[in-house]
Amino acid sequence: MVGQAVNGTHRRTSCPGLPHSSIWTAISLLMLLATLCIGHAEGREILDMAGRRVSVPDAITKAYGATPPATYMIYALDPGLLAGLNYPFAALEKRYLKPSVASLPVIGGWFGQGRTPNLETLLAVRPEVMVGWIWPGQTANEKIEQVAGQLRMPLFYIRLDTLTDYPEAFRSLGDLLRLEKRAEELSDYASRAIQTIVPVAAAIPDEEKVSVYYAEAPDGLSSECDRSPHAELINLAGGRNVYRCAPKNDFGMERISIEQVMAADPEVILAQEKEFADHVYDDPRWRHIRAVKNRRVHLIPKAPFNWFDRPPSFMRLLGVKWLANVLYPERFPLDLSREIGEFYDLFLGLKLDERELAEVLRH
Repeated sequence: MVGQAVNGTHRRTSCPGLPHSSIWTAISLLMLLATLCIGHAEGREILDMAGRRVSVPDAITKAYGATPPATYMIYALDPGLLAGLNYPFAALEKRYLKPSVASLPVIGGWFGQGRTPNLETLLAVRPEVMVGWIWPGQTANEKIEQVAGQLRMPLFYIRLDTLTDYPEAFRSLGDLLRLEKRAEELSDYASRAIQTIVPVAAAIPDEEKVSVYYAEAPDGLSSECDRSPHAELINLAGGRNVYRCAPKNDFGMERISIEQVMAADPEVILAQEKEFADHVYDDPRWRHIRAVKNRRVHLIPKAPFNWFDRPPSFMRLLGVKWLANVLYPERFPLDLSREIGEFYDLFLGLKLDERELAEVLRH
């Protein structure tokens, strides 16, 4: 038996006669150890959202989300199944999540700007399945599939290109994890949220749509094109994104000038950063923009995960309701405190008191 330290805890692998743990730092031997140690029981075959047939263990007790959106979905279905995290949770996130999850090992993952998982940590954690978000570009998928193949770990894809994919994604992931009843509850909520907002918002005539500027970065001068998936909720909630263009890349956050914002003169500003939202009303450069004059600058809530973007998550199912109400309070009346309470109870297992309900909207 060979011992290995993981986050200060001594674990044992099931492969006798392996070399000393210092050799694990070599990637080639890491791959060899994965081949020897991980293997999986071919309990059943299941169809993923990429149309692939995947052989998985009959009972899964530990799953790895290869991207934050997949990790969040596993958490919503059953926090106890998470094998590890993509990044260390911030203090704000920890306040709304189970302490046992916040202390899980950080594995990393594939989620933009060249990020990749720590393969040694992934091997040590030994999840029974990897859940990936299938990317539109084949190159990114090939890298994930290559690692999953080397580790002999089943890779199960979900599709989350748009908010409307979430009902099926919850059902698909529920089938994988044998949590069909729980998945159906979350899928039903997702379907109702989409059906309540999206068709009604889509029917709003163009000339009646509220103009929206999505302000990113502490100075508010980064944004997303109207065709960018990062700004999807503006369109779904019936708004008109004033930054009309094709995205230059997948990352987004394109820099623009204050003169461009002034020329667009948006009726509503959505602020990603609290620093910007706290100071925009006192900044003379923004003073004459309609959204600022009419006090219609709204900080996007982000506890425990962002309601709008970066990274996208199931929280956007609440976010689209919030945004539709922000843009069209008469068309989409909403008891926001009640809605937040029901959502957090269903998806996160949290019962918030009045103080906590108010606090959610201040972050």
